[in-house]
Amino acid sequence: MARMKFVCDAERCIECNGCVTACKNENEVPWGVNRRRVVTLNDGVPGEKSISVACMHCSDAPCMAVCPVNCFYRTDEGVVLHDKDVCIGCGYCSYACPFGAPQFPSQGTFGVRGKMDKCTFCAGGPEVNGSQAEFEKYGRNRLSEGKLPACAEMCSTKALLAGDGDVVADIFRNRVVQRGKGAEVWGWGTAYGSKQAGQPPAGGKS
Repeated sequence: MARMKFVCDAERCIECNGCVTACKNENEVPWGVNRRRVVTLNDGVPGEKSISVACMHCSDAPCMAVCPVNCFYRTDEGVVLHDKDVCIGCGYCSYACPFGAPQFPSQGTFGVRGKMDKCTFCAGGPEVNGSQAEFEKYGRNRLSEGKLPACAEMCSTKALLAGDGDVVADIFRNRVVQRGKGAEVWGWGTAYGSKQAGQPPAGGKS
C-alpha cells in the first residue's frame, strides 16, 4: 500500500502562497490556524529560497510519542491524524513537532486554547468518510475521493508534490539529477560539511 508523503522543491517554489490559500479554502480551516505556510530564507538577497511547510506525516512522529492521551494515530497510508474528541489541548505536540504543524485555534475566550488542529493530508479524521461531522472537525476527505491534497494540486509550479512516497521521491530525484542541484539546499550541506553550504574544506582554513 502507498505511503503518502509531501516534498517541496525549493528550486521551484515562488512564494505565491497558493498552497496556503487552497488549504484554507478547501478545509475551511479555523481562524488563526495555518495548516500550511510558506517559509522564505534570505528574503530579498541573492540565494533566497522558499519552501512550503506543513505536517510531514513522519514515520516516527514526535507528536504521537509525546501525546499523553494518545489522540494521534497513523492510517494505513501512513498519514498521521488526530482525534479531536480525545485531544485535551495540552499543547505537548506543538512543542515536539519540528515543523510547527499542530496549532491552537486563535478564536475563543482565551485566544490560544482548545483542541489542536493540524494538516490532515486532506484525509479527514476518524468519523465516517465524507460525513458532515468529519468535514466540520477536520475538513474535506479528498483521499477517500481518490484525490490528492488540495495544496499540491493547486501548486502552479509543481514545487509541492504529494502522494505515494516512492513516486514523489523518484520525481524529485529526477529533477535533481537533471538540473545538478537541489538536494543540498535545506541543511544537508550544513549537517554533513558540504563545501556547497559554505563549509571550510578539510584542514580548517577556507
